[in-house]
Amino acid sequence: MAQLFFKYGAMNSGKSIDILKVAHNYEEQGKPVEIMTSGVDNRSGVGIIASRIGLKRRVTPVMADTDIYRLVKNIDHRIYCVLIDEAQFLKKRHVLQLTRIVDELGIPVMTFGLKNDFKNELFEGSKYLLIYADKIEEMKTICWFCPHKATMNLRIHDGKPVYEGEQVQIGGNESYYPVCRKHYFHPLLNQQEND
Repeated sequence: MAQLFFKYGAMNSGKSIDILKVAHNYEEQGKPVEIMTSGVDNRSGVGIIASRIGLKRRVTPVMADTDIYRLVKNIDHRIYCVLIDEAQFLKKRHVLQLTRIVDELGIPVMTFGLKNDFKNELFEGSKYLLIYADKIEEMKTICWFCPHKATMNLRIHDGKPVYEGEQVQIGGNESYYPVCRKHYFHPLLNQQEND
């Protein structure tokens, strides 16, 4: 039975490498998948999934006006799974389209993304995936400053923490650190610079 999955984690938790691994496993068995990523994330180019360890792949970008359900329904061969990276940037209508892919087309959908932003507010896509997903799984990583589990994303600018601003600012390690709650509120930025 097809299900909607939401795998979330802080920055650096391996979401992009995991989606590429899942795609490889299906395709190695001759089972085609449809892979997508948010068109908002353009760090490596629009429609590119790139992991921090160097793997990358061109995929279908999901733009604000993309009808994911129609796109998948109109594919002229059997799809065994739909995989979506950067799912936090999806809109509510996109998440509802994913539920239709699962419920009406019988195709499993696996989404990967952040749960909360740098202000610890839910992203729109994450909020609705938490509501509608059949299975939710946390992908774990460690805090940038200590060995505890990272559950938050700390935005950095000019070596200082940022707690206000626009929700979406695309960036990697130069802009965000995965952190535990303690180091979200008390980052060891000056100590790290002196080490």
